[in-house]
Amino acid sequence: MADRRRDAQLELFTRTAEADRGTAAVGPAPLAAEHAALAQQLPPGLRLGTSSWSFPGWAGIVYAGGVTGSRLARSGLAAYARHPLLRSVGIDRSFYGPVGAGEFAAYAAAVPDDFRFLVKAHEDLTLARFPRHPRYGARGGEPNPRCLDAAYARDAVVGPCLEGLGAKVGAILFQFPQQPLSELGPPEAFAQRLHGFLAALPRGSRYAVELRSRTLFTPDYAAALATAGALHCLNVHPAMPSLEVQRALVDGSAQSAWVVRWMLHPGFDYESARQRYAPFDRLVDEDPTTRSSLARLCLEGSKAGKEVYVLINNKAEGSAPLSAFALAQAIAAGGGA
Repeated sequence: MADRRRDAQLELFTRTAEADRGTAAVGPAPLAAEHAALAQQLPPGLRLGTSSWSFPGWAGIVYAGGVTGSRLARSGLAAYARHPLLRSVGIDRSFYGPVGAGEFAAYAAAVPDDFRFLVKAHEDLTLARFPRHPRYGARGGEPNPRCLDAAYARDAVVGPCLEGLGAKVGAILFQFPQQPLSELGPPEAFAQRLHGFLAALPRGSRYAVELRSRTLFTPDYAAALATAGALHCLNVHPAMPSLEVQRALVDGSAQSAWVVRWMLHPGFDYESARQRYAPFDRLVDEDPTTRSSLARLCLEGSKAGKEVYVLINNKAEGSAPLSAFALAQAIAAGGGA
């Protein structure tokens, strides 16, 4: 199912732009007065956002009507960035293949100076072995020589990202998908490899790591991040411990920023959540417990002077922007749902 999502993502960004030429620019949805007021109540270092922005179901929530996914992928970002509660966004397409500096620069030009991106690194850096799937061609089932290759990361990910986005890079995220632990090595060995990789990356950017494995989430892992100056991406995902457990293991006191991703509702995988929640235009399964935990985390980080990023997926509750708006209300209320 994950491969199906990857294929759809690739198709979205590799279509030609012929169908969208000559159409009017994507406009924002009318701004609710309560959202404008709410934005003024939030800590200035807090940046809420969504994992991506190309969802026609957000018409009337983020966008004016009459939009398609392909049109939003190419020209919806400027409208998205006009919402005062959405001050950050994830760039997911870079997970499926390298993005050039020129494309990053176009994203940067579409948003205000105070807007920030969470950029996913190419999956070749975090897959130990390529899955057996047609998308990987002859590489399917083979070991991946680029996994944790700092030189490839520098040339294909970090360099183009910094050149194109400049100061608008919030963090570069290395997401380790669920994969056989035998491929990545025992937890201690993985932590050592990860430290060597992170320590070899170019300075001048903020790096974050997201795990999808309780087994790899160890004190050795936390120490590897701390000594390399990287961040753990606190994430809400069934394969990981609770936010409270993650926060207790990873000391964020010395970090300038905290990165958080609210990914998936309990009891679902991505495909079942997608089928239940599409077209992502309403909150279907609200999760007040997680929302309260996130609100408290945001307030804790903000009071400590941290820049706090919270990126939300549609599969968390049904509609990522509506989840962001509800989270903003909980934060403004002092942490209650």
